[in-house]
Amino acid sequence: MNITIIGTGYVGLVTGACLSWLGLNVMCMDVDNKKITKLNNGIITIYEPGLDEIIKECVKSEKLHFTNDMKKAVDFGEAIFIAVGTPSDENDSADLKYVFQAATQVAQCMDEYKVVINKSTVPVGTGNKVKDKIKKDLQLLGKNIDFDIVSNPEFLREGSAIKDFIKPDRIVIGVETERAESLMKKIYVKQMFLDIPLIVTNIETAEMIKYASNAFLATKISYINEIANICDLCSADISTVAKAMGLDKRISPSFLSPGPGYGGSCFPKDTKALIGFGKSIGYTPRIIEEVVDVNNSQRVLMYEKIKTALFDLDGKVITILGIAFKPGTDDIRETPSIPIIKLLLKDGAIVRVFDPIAMNNTKLLFPELNVVYCNDLYSACTNSDCVVLATEWKEFCELDFLKLKSIMRTSTFIDLRNVYDPTYVKNFGFYYRGVGKK
Repeated sequence: MNITIIGTGYVGLVTGACLSWLGLNVMCMDVDNKKITKLNNGIITIYEPGLDEIIKECVKSEKLHFTNDMKKAVDFGEAIFIAVGTPSDENDSADLKYVFQAATQVAQCMDEYKVVINKSTVPVGTGNKVKDKIKKDLQLLGKNIDFDIVSNPEFLREGSAIKDFIKPDRIVIGVETERAESLMKKIYVKQMFLDIPLIVTNIETAEMIKYASNAFLATKISYINEIANICDLCSADISTVAKAMGLDKRISPSFLSPGPGYGGSCFPKDTKALIGFGKSIGYTPRIIEEVVDVNNSQRVLMYEKIKTALFDLDGKVITILGIAFKPGTDDIRETPSIPIIKLLLKDGAIVRVFDPIAMNNTKLLFPELNVVYCNDLYSACTNSDCVVLATEWKEFCELDFLKLKSIMRTSTFIDLRNVYDPTYVKNFGFYYRGVGKK
């Protein structure tokens, strides 16, 4: 079976690589010529553990191809995945211009029946708009060609995207015809063989499942951060609270880890888009609005936690361990570290940073950020007044506190991910503050 992927960003590249690794013939298309040239030369354009090896193996076996030729890509695939970006617009709604551009290009190039699959995260109703767009463009071109539209949302977590694609919790497809449903089942036949749940529904429901899932997970994060902030003020321990809550099967322990707030490419964008969509049809989702507000204020509270520990930030050397919004990725989109760093700099602090993967992205996207980029963990901490653990990379979870104590100017440790037991750190002579634990 031949599959076409339009867009070689995070979702498109992972989808194309995994489908080819599962045995399908895949052609990934992108209008970015530089990106396609790099991919054809074996240079992977995103960071995702294990993706490099899969792509090289599938290219070598001629299961995976890259092109900037839209006509060639459309002719190749029986099914065409649209996996382009849907960034927030000025109103925080999803900007669908790239989706509609892709739809128009597909219509211009198609000469026979195709299944067009929306893999991009889009508001409810987008599938029908894409269908109308393609139908209108075909009519203008004088083409009488049948096609189907499918919604097939992605649930990929950065850092574990390959596992999430190969063996997901569920597969969701929104279809209108049995023909399209049959083709989608062929694409995911190996996952179905593993008894992975397949949810077959209409297009609108499939689109809503994606937004509802991300908004709920973001809500859990903001909720546990609220509880942690209360724990900070009443000497309760959030780790025990969260553990006890998670043992309730109705709640589960997932996403009950307090910290500086959620980030990345999905939760911030999708919560705002769902709010915007709700308002556009006459309903204000108040809980989700509060989730976003709590997440924004959490970064300020983390900054204040650091400031309280040091009393005066002017001239103080502060080491930030971790810039990526989570371990296992170089993604710094909406990462909590950046606004915290900006607030520290505004107060006159000297900020050093170290992240094993994400520093190049930070330099590229925030060239104005006046920080000291360090080459390794312990040089970043030398003569520091305070070390802030902001991203729980494995190497930050195995710190040598005896060594830290010997090289730091002031023994202050702020654990924004609650990696360490407070008593353990204090026994080395450190002042310790976590999130909801002291």
